[in-house]
Parts: sequence; C-alpha cells; structure tokens
Amino acid sequence: MITVLDGSSLRFAGLQGATSIYELRVPQFRNRYYLLSGPGSRDLEAFPEIVGYPCYTALLDETISALRYLIDNGLGEDLDIFTILRGGLNYPLEEAAYRCGLRVRDMHFVSCERVAENHVIKGLKIKYDKIYTSRDRVLAVGDILATGDTFRYCFEHLMRKFLQEGGSIRRIVFFTIGGTRAFRLMEDLSAKLRAIFAGFEGIDCFFFEGAFTVYEDHGVSGINHPDIDFGWKGGVVTPEFRRHIVQEHPDALLEKCIIYDGGARRYQLPVHFEEVLEYWEGIRDRADRIDAHALIEEKLGYVGPLEFEDWLAVTHLKGLPGLEDLWTAEQALFGRPLDLKALADRRIASINHLKQQYEKD
Repeated sequence: MITVLDGSSLRFAGLQGATSIYELRVPQFRNRYYLLSGPGSRDLEAFPEIVGYPCYTALLDETISALRYLIDNGLGEDLDIFTILRGGLNYPLEEAAYRCGLRVRDMHFVSCERVAENHVIKGLKIKYDKIYTSRDRVLAVGDILATGDTFRYCFEHLMRKFLQEGGSIRRIVFFTIGGTRAFRLMEDLSAKLRAIFAGFEGIDCFFFEGAFTVYEDHGVSGINHPDIDFGWKGGVVTPEFRRHIVQEHPDALLEKCIIYDGGARRYQLPVHFEEVLEYWEGIRDRADRIDAHALIEEKLGYVGPLEFEDWLAVTHLKGLPGLEDLWTAEQALFGRPLDLKALADRRIASINHLKQQYEKD
C-alpha cells in the first residue's frame, strides 16, 4: 500500500454552490492540496457511459467553484492556460475562468502522446507545441495523472521554453483526476520552480473526488493494468464520492477503475467502448474464479469489515463528522451476495446499447 498520506488530515473548507471543497493537509508537503466533490465529477467517475461532450461539462461547476475559492483567497485577475492534448481538453478551464471573471492572457498547447504496446507504456512523444513566454505568469493546467510521466515530460518542456526566452512562472493551479503520485511530482516541480524563478508562490492542486492510487499489479480479477488504472487503496476519497458509490450505485464500485481513458471516452469512443467491454467480458468469463470478497476489499481499499475508528484511520477521514451511516453501508457490502456473472451481463448489455447509439448512420 502507498503510504504517502500517512499523517495527513482532511479539513472541510466549505461549499461553493453544490461543490464541496476539502483541504488536504500533508505535513511534509509545501504546496496546497484540495479535493473537490460535486454532482458532475461524481457521475463522470462512476459511470463509463458518460462520453463525448458531457465529459467536459461534467467538471465545469466544480472547476468554477475551485477558481472562486482561490479568488476569495488572493488568486488575482488573470492567468494563462496550459493544455496537454488529449486528456487536458476534457478540463473546462477557459470557460470556468470566463465565468469567474478571470482574464486568460495566453493559451499554451503541447501535443504529447504515450507510446504503448499491449497496455505497456514504452515512452512519450511531443508532436508540436505553441508556447508564448512572458513574465510573472499564473498557469492553470488540467490533466489526468496516473504515474505523472506525461505531465512531467510536458511541463519540463514548457519550463525550458520559459527559461530560455526570459519568461517566469509565479503560480500554478493544477486540476486532476489523478493519483497520489501527484504529490511527489508537485513537490519536486515546485522545488525546481522556486530555484529557477524568484518569487514563485507554489502550486494549488485540486483533485476531483479523491487522490486515488494506481494499481501496482493486475488486481484480484487479473484484468487491471498496473500504473494506468486508478483505485481507492492507499488514497483519500471524498465522503460524498464514497457515499455516491456505496449507498446509491454499488455496482459502480466494481468498474475497472474510477476513470477509463479520458481522451478516448471523449474523442475516440470506439476505443473507449472496446476497453469497457474488454473488462466486463473478462469479469464474465472468469466470474467463477474471482474471489468476490477479495474484490470488494480491493475496490473499497482495505481489508474488512472494520470497526468505525479503524475505518476512519485507513480512509484518512478521521476528524470529519457524520460518517457513521457511510461506514455502516460500506461494511454491509462485505455481506452482500455478489453474482459477478449476472452483473457483468448487465454491464455488457448497457455498454453495447450505448455503443449502438454511436454506430447508427
């Protein structure tokens, strides 16, 4: 288990509209870290049926809420946007800034793609960039972050351009559906920026619904992809998202991960459908060989059932009030009969039905 969050605390920072904002305090880190939870991001991360343009709009209200929170805490009046294609286009930064009255000074782009073979990442490649350097810039960035390799590769490319051409970066606002590896990445990046640019103020990092972890192996089902698929084990997930899954949509707990390929599900729908179907067909075909109890433990992120205080500690939710009902609902899942084959059949039928809507002439 990844223990980067040991000693951390989650503080409720308030509501902005329908969005809950939590401040995640990790004693050894210098940057500012937050978790956002809202109706759109909860649905996006629970249901792979959300595809196309709704992937973009799902995060809009939560992004607006985060920017308004920063404005109330001294963000300023303008910023730049740095977009990493493809997944970065799913983040509605320009529209959110406009609705908040923030002026977008420049738009920077880098086209970077993972080179993968049989789900194994072999490297990265930047195809083109458009970067306009200037002084004292606040950069807003959105990206899905698993290992962080793509973001690091692209941001260091941008940083070199700024340094070579006399620009400077004052602050970064980073939005991610991402994992706990973001912490070390942001801390290392912040240290470099402080050394290069005098007056660098740090990074505000916002996670949608949780700071998740990536699978380290193929998981209980034998289907998950290491370093690509997100899970709950060792991370910190908002109470709202846990409740959304556990109490309202328990079948969603057993999806492959909390986010399928963010680029494909908006821009390459056949690839997205193929990935979702591959997972559920795999569950169906090996249902009688999967330990259902172990699968529930894997998806919830701990070996259970647990006593209430132990559950608070392992989920990093200690100090937040009113969670007894959520704890009770999670523990009940361990005794819930689970027919994996029947569930897989339902999910396959649902995805195939949606797929057909996009295959019509």
